[in-house]
Amino acid sequence: MGRPRRDWHANGYYHITMRGNNRQNIFTDHMDVNEYYRILNSVYGKFPFEVHAYCIMTNHVHLLLRSPHVSLGILMAQINKRYSDYYRRRHDFVGQIYQNRYYSKEVPLPTGMLQVSAYIHRNPIETNVPMVSQLQLYPYSSFPLYYYQRKSPHPFVRLDVLPSLVPAGTEYAAWCQVPGT
Repeated sequence: MGRPRRDWHANGYYHITMRGNNRQNIFTDHMDVNEYYRILNSVYGKFPFEVHAYCIMTNHVHLLLRSPHVSLGILMAQINKRYSDYYRRRHDFVGQIYQNRYYSKEVPLPTGMLQVSAYIHRNPIETNVPMVSQLQLYPYSSFPLYYYQRKSPHPFVRLDVLPSLVPAGTEYAAWCQVPGT
């Protein structure tokens, strides 16, 4: 019996995660992270998608994305296959890179988008051993782009939607920094 088909809506926003098998590190250094960005850029050129928040941790990745043109299955198959092929070559690795198939959950607007994006951005400080003391110091996340109000170097990153969802008079970056948001 095959796996159940995942729901996909062209206008839907989804929280996507991929974890290393047995929680092993799948991003060992900046070269791995840069290759992941390169793969995202390449796949974006073929199947345009939007990432509204992301965080690349050592053993997993979070994406808050919208894929208006192709199903998540097609999009994630391209991304995950390319990265696992790269990882196997670079690290002379044999076996399964990912613990399971990617996780995806549709995120409701607007409250869900804010909660999930804050969860994604807070990942580096809400671990057993925090990776940084402040969210804006973690380099492999979209949070510094929001915090410093910088333009993304990647065409797939959209920085306009999340700030439009926070209550009036609140900056998105400040909103994310409050625990429990």
